[in-house]
Amino acid sequence: MSAIRLEQVAGNDVHLKLALADAHLPTDDIEDNGRTYFKALSLDGRIIGFSGIEHCGDDHLLRSVVVLPDHRGQRLGDALVEQTLAGLAPNGCVFLATTSAAPFFARLGFSEVQRDSVPAAVLATRQLSSICPSSATIMKLIRPST
Repeated sequence: MSAIRLEQVAGNDVHLKLALADAHLPTDDIEDNGRTYFKALSLDGRIIGFSGIEHCGDDHLLRSVVVLPDHRGQRLGDALVEQTLAGLAPNGCVFLATTSAAPFFARLGFSEVQRDSVPAAVLATRQLSSICPSSATIMKLIRPST
């Protein structure tokens, strides 16, 4: 896996917005409070992608994960997700919604869950309550037992 580093960016970052729009990911609520976004950089400083976390009480919603087209196919998405989640408290759960990337996230340890098993704070996010279609796959990170 290639080395990347993350730098926090604001939800109004123009490169973030363009990358999400180009990948057909939602941008409607990225400037709302409670979200943290990251720009993924290669070791030589090139932007390779973006990711985000929305805080939902003790739980989190992984969102806005995108690797730029020129950098796809190099497993950089794995590193991007891993580093995005690295700073989260181990006791909270991590969820996501996807319409097209369930196999990718399953490979990283996420499993599909039923909407009625998702905590209310996560379901109340704009992404799950109004932006993502009801047909979106909801997934939860299954962390290894320690």
